[in-house]
Order: sequence, then structure tokens, then C-alpha cells
Amino acid sequence: MKPRSPAAERNREPILRVLQRVFVEPGTVLEIGAGTGQHAVYFAERMPHLQWLATDREENLPGIRAWFEDARLPNLCAPQALDVSQGPWPTDPMHYAFSANTAHIMSWPQVQAMFAGVARVLAPSGRFCLYGPFNRRGEFTSESNREFDRALRAQDPAMGLRDDRELCALARGCGLTLESDHDMPANNRLLVWRKTG
Repeated sequence: MKPRSPAAERNREPILRVLQRVFVEPGTVLEIGAGTGQHAVYFAERMPHLQWLATDREENLPGIRAWFEDARLPNLCAPQALDVSQGPWPTDPMHYAFSANTAHIMSWPQVQAMFAGVARVLAPSGRFCLYGPFNRRGEFTSESNREFDRALRAQDPAMGLRDDRELCALARGCGLTLESDHDMPANNRLLVWRKTG
């Protein structure tokens, strides 16, 4: 049985609308933390000009493969194992990178490793789209996000909502410049960085 994420089904259409404006030119997308693989299938089907490379930890790859085998899309690459802290990162330049609902379940060192890795593999002027719940200038944007952060930290003190200022400072240090910030349903946002170095 294929794994299924209700959240991925709920947020896929709003995310797609932004990605269609950002991922315009043909190229390869590196997805980090592909989870079930549902996003990859949905986006690859609707953006056939892109090659979609889904990555996640080894234990999640069977579920992603199940979605891919059912979809049989020519622009879905075979999913690959990737631990942001350990690699292996792709060696070919990527035109785009995408990750959804990962930064708040990673530790801060893992978030740092993700940005550093993305900056290494992105081609010049490549874009990195990061979706999820983020604090704005040090403040929670909703009471539900505050409660979500509390629940995450009770589960693991290393997890928690990330602040947009800290993410942008981290990105700048990696040669990534914030290009746009999109408010999304359910108090989420989609942040878009461009590789400038």
C-alpha cells in the first residue's frame, strides 16, 4: 500500500501555483525530504518541462517508488537517498530545489546543512523554494503555529518553527538571496531564494 499524506493533498495546489511562476525554464528539480512522493508526482505531471529528482532518507524510498511506479511519468527520476547532513548530494548542477515541511522537523544544524548543500548543487541563478510554517521577524504568525511549535519541541527540543530572519541570514551566507515570500493557506509560507554567487 502506498503511503499517503493528507497535508500533501491539501497544500499541493497552492504550492503548484507558485512553482509554476518560479520553475519556468526547463531543468531539473531537486526535492529534499520528498516524504511519500505525492508532491513529486503531482508537480511532475503538471510541469512536464521539468525533470523531478525526489530525495529522502533511505527508509522512505520504498513509498516514493510505489507512487512513481503507479504514475509512470517520464520526467520522474528514480528517487535517491539523501541525508542532508551526510549526503550523498547530487553532483550534477540543479536548476531548482524544493522542500516542503522539513525545516521545522530538522535540527538547526540539519537546516544549515540543507542550505549549504542546496547552494552547492544549484546552478547560477537557480531557485530554492522552501514551504512550511515560519515565524515572521521573531513572532508566531498564529496561535495554531505557536501550539504546533510547542508540540514539536515537546517531542524533540531540536525541532521547532524557524524564523524567517535566521533563514535569510543563513541563506545569504550561502550565496542565496530572498527573491519572494508567498503567504499560503493554514498559516504557511513559501520562501523563494535565488543563487547569486
